[in-house]
Amino acid sequence: MKSMKLKRMARMWSILGVLSLLFAGPLLAENPIIQTKFTADPAPMVWNDTVFLYTSHDEDEATGSGKFIMKNWMLYTSTDMVNWQDRGTVASLADFTWGPSDNNGAWAPQVIQRNGKFYFYAPLHGKGIGVLVSDSPYGPFKDPIGKALVSADPWVDIDPTVYIDSDGQAYLYFGNPDAYYVKLNPDMISYSGGVTMIPRLTSSTNENDNYQEGPWFYKHGDYYYLAFASKCCAEGIGYAMASKPTGPWTHKGSIMDRNSLSNGNHPGIIDFNGKSYVFGFNYARTKALDPNTPRERRSICLAEMNYNPDGTIKTVPFWGSGMPSSVGVAQVGTLDPYVQIEGETMAWSEGVKTETCSEGGMNLGDIENGEYIKIKGADFGTGATSFSARVASNTSGGKIELRLDSKTGTLIGTCAVAGTGGWQTWTTISCDVTGASEVHDLYLVFTGGSGYLFNLNWWRFVGEGGTSSPTSSSSSVPQTAYSSAATIPGTVQTENYDNGGENVAYYDSESGNSGNVYREDDVDIDTADAGASYVLGWLVAGEWTEYTVEVTSAGIQPFQARVASGGDAGSFHLELDGKAITSTVTLPNTGSWTTYQTVEGETESLSAGT
Repeated sequence: MKSMKLKRMARMWSILGVLSLLFAGPLLAENPIIQTKFTADPAPMVWNDTVFLYTSHDEDEATGSGKFIMKNWMLYTSTDMVNWQDRGTVASLADFTWGPSDNNGAWAPQVIQRNGKFYFYAPLHGKGIGVLVSDSPYGPFKDPIGKALVSADPWVDIDPTVYIDSDGQAYLYFGNPDAYYVKLNPDMISYSGGVTMIPRLTSSTNENDNYQEGPWFYKHGDYYYLAFASKCCAEGIGYAMASKPTGPWTHKGSIMDRNSLSNGNHPGIIDFNGKSYVFGFNYARTKALDPNTPRERRSICLAEMNYNPDGTIKTVPFWGSGMPSSVGVAQVGTLDPYVQIEGETMAWSEGVKTETCSEGGMNLGDIENGEYIKIKGADFGTGATSFSARVASNTSGGKIELRLDSKTGTLIGTCAVAGTGGWQTWTTISCDVTGASEVHDLYLVFTGGSGYLFNLNWWRFVGEGGTSSPTSSSSSVPQTAYSSAATIPGTVQTENYDNGGENVAYYDSESGNSGNVYREDDVDIDTADAGASYVLGWLVAGEWTEYTVEVTSAGIQPFQARVASGGDAGSFHLELDGKAITSTVTLPNTGSWTTYQTVEGETESLSAGT
């Protein structure tokens, strides 16, 4: 049987789905939560049972105190609060034509959803506060107005925070060293009335708790809250409360006391799965790497936050120092290792970096001997039997050691990685696994010679006891052709992928069929041509569908594909029996999701047969 796979390599149409979460025991993570990049100014957003963490980004080459180098904004996502997936750059200063001429100053952002669109507010230092808009929380984000939204005093108008009240009125707070607000119009890209400054938020007992910058505006229970970075420098996290969204505000003290170990701080606060969380940052990672040189390279941290019966907030300990700098939060549920997990998903790491992947999304890179990633709380059920990974190497490769509960813990398997001829020339490897059952922290320990060893795109386990093992998929149906094998040359209808279920006949990043037509599984299918036919939609990087085919005429096969996209160009490639048979096919922005164009390509020489 020949098995042809259609693999999405870059986002064509973003998908939003729902993941079911289970509450679990105290599987605690560590701070800071991101180790592959320097991140600051956390802006968490809860959407469809997933935490979207938008961040500013301190470049590695940042030097002395106050010398920030910030050019873009990043996105990380998690469904369990401990394992975070790097989604890459979500926006940059280049998205604003009116931005700083020195390509520096991408400061603290915040994103909010309204009426099916996502609004990204950010200060461009010295230029004012801008807004970008997208149909998806993953982007791409576009500037709808081509100018600053707020620029009364562009050196003061920083750190926007936005909240939509129950009556539909949206408010944008911002400012340093005072706090201001505007009332946004329903379009979220303009405002009515003027800029209002609120009375300075000062503490009656400790001036170190006074307002400085970095506000975070939200509502919890019956009260409105304005959390903020307190008096510089060092900065703690203070807060004020009000019974109305515009005040009057009453300073209530400190969520986190200032500490000389960190010049700055910046709160981001959410409720998720029945708990409240506060994000901030410290300088622990840069000090561990270069203890004698002050650098503006920050790292985001996370803690659980609790309220008193009167609505005031209990103090949270400082983020600490060292690597790790402090204990983090408990895991929400467990991680399923029997589905495809991106290599850039982790709770902790040492040494590795992330980069843009030619197959879509991000991959793990700069891997050297002895480095590792930790995945928190993987539930192996009654046992795993094998492990697969997508890897690439421009050297002689190395090995992936699979260990439980520590980087020197029980060895359950070792996968050899050979050179593939390029850092983005990908192949899939597999190895046997023994001794992996129940819930454990999983360590992928990388070993080999000197220099960079290989890159890692994704991994997954196979086993009899997994919650959604590829050998016992959610449909429990063996892989077969949907009706009959598709012939090549001939037409392959993309919605007629094989039977077999998740990780067998397809991989979809979110549960549920977003179009709710044609088939009852997790692949997203929509109607086309006024309902006369079906198409795959809501496609994101890394997803794939598989088809049983019969090649009736051997040789190179020219092909065409009908595609539509209302966003930035995506791409795909074809595989046959696990081997790529086409180069990357780049897709155009056709102007809308229903405006179709034809793209063309050709396969490698194929042998005849099914």
